[in-house]
Amino acid sequence: MPVYNSACDVNSPQKGLQLSEIPAHDPFIFADNLTGVYYLYTGGSPRIHGMESYGVLTYKSTNLSEWEGPYIVFTVPEGCWANPQHGAWAPEVHAYKGRFYLFVTLHNNDRRLEGEPIQGFTKHWRGSVIAVSDSLEGPFQLLNEESHVLPETMMTLDGTLYVDEDEIPWMVYCHEWIQTIDGTIEAVSLKEDLSEAVGEPIQLFNGSEALWENNEALPDGDIRVYITDGCQLYRTSGGHLIMLWSSYQAGSYVQTIARSITGNLKGPWEQLPPLVKEDSGHGMLFRTFEGTWMLILHQPFQMPKSRCKVFEMVDTGDSFQVVRQID
Repeated sequence: MPVYNSACDVNSPQKGLQLSEIPAHDPFIFADNLTGVYYLYTGGSPRIHGMESYGVLTYKSTNLSEWEGPYIVFTVPEGCWANPQHGAWAPEVHAYKGRFYLFVTLHNNDRRLEGEPIQGFTKHWRGSVIAVSDSLEGPFQLLNEESHVLPETMMTLDGTLYVDEDEIPWMVYCHEWIQTIDGTIEAVSLKEDLSEAVGEPIQLFNGSEALWENNEALPDGDIRVYITDGCQLYRTSGGHLIMLWSSYQAGSYVQTIARSITGNLKGPWEQLPPLVKEDSGHGMLFRTFEGTWMLILHQPFQMPKSRCKVFEMVDTGDSFQVVRQID
């Protein structure tokens, strides 16, 4: 199987890797306080990583400077609803009730949905799924191999775990613009064991609510679309509920941020000025073992050129702001 470079060869993990060497998209870091190890999760593919099927990889570090990997923690299983050759997007791992849960977006391009293509993109099975393991290094096993969390008729992606003030778990996710035209960020409550959704989804906001002009001229016949990606939720020191999310401005990826006016998941949500532009996005926040807030995202958008970029952040009490770029 092809390998893009030595930093992404699953058959020959390396030590002493720099983030500048590692192709990575939709990065997510789990800082394990028990072991003092940072786990960087990203998608793995046959065309870049020497894998037989798509899946999820992890790299490990104790200092955020030198990394070891990649190691496979999840492979899309044969016989499930998704096609193992059609992708694994936006992996993230959360500790919940003594176990580790992987949220990842899977696909089956052969199982078409109703509706005409939009800007050349077909409607097909795409959805966020949840897998579980007793180890941050996997292997992770799907909770449900027959379907993704939401109905098969919904194209969903970038699911993340949020546990509210009543200890109710939710999956917050993006509803694909290919279906909605104006992409949305939505949420659905989950059973306590995260095995399935409970009740109907709620809409939090639309992609068109972003705080920048989206009125650039379009070619004749084109439909204006609004993309929503990479939702992540955090509580500030002042008790404000913040959401990172990403979209596009004039064709370039943007890392932006929103805040719940009520402090509740259901909002309403207000949009704040973007955090990072320059074709950057799908970021998440984590705290170092010393307590410093960090933002990791990918730049540029396209793989395999995409790399992780790290920024020091500050919790202002009512939001988060960039202090400086680290890497």
